[in-house]
Amino acid sequence: MRSCLICDDHAMLREALTGAVALNWPDAVVVQCADYPSAWQAAADSHDLILSDLIMPGASPVDGIGRLREIAPDTPILIVTGDEDDATLLTLFALGVSGFAPKTSKSAVIEAAIRLILAGGRYIPPRLIEIAAGQGGGTPPRTTRLTARQIDVLRLIATGHSNKEIARDLDLSPATIKAHTSAAIAVLGAVNRAEAVFKARELGLI
Repeated sequence: MRSCLICDDHAMLREALTGAVALNWPDAVVVQCADYPSAWQAAADSHDLILSDLIMPGASPVDGIGRLREIAPDTPILIVTGDEDDATLLTLFALGVSGFAPKTSKSAVIEAAIRLILAGGRYIPPRLIEIAAGQGGGTPPRTTRLTARQIDVLRLIATGHSNKEIARDLDLSPATIKAHTSAAIAVLGAVNRAEAVFKARELGLI
């Protein structure tokens, strides 16, 4: 690894991640950012990996990471966070994030996740893979797994809006809308947009 972008609004955590990178990739240049706007600006430069928290000033988690994904579409992103909400992680999974690691992870786990991602793999919690694959063990999906933004998207889909129109109405990118839609479909156990809308109506969500 030649270059790594580390984004977290806590200086101690940024330094800890920087230390882990420096220990295993001593020649790597590390760029640190403490909020989403500076992260977006730094992401425009070429990096081999982005390590990012979810909760930072400047944007919501999905919008912030979605913008990073758009600016650096070919750079793998490992989310290192204390937020393990299924709905949020599922949306980020749909955006193409390369992995998720809890902030409580030992340095060896972070290192293993980084090496796997740099080798082209994904470091994904097993339960998230099960939800995304619609294999939740037969348990009906909890409506709490849907975020408010996903419900907004479903409501607009129900009125016949296209992804581009929804993106304009919600001031988001079409890619982010697509991720919200994919996540909502998975959480509801649907096979397409139409069935997701049907199930959301049955549950009284829209």
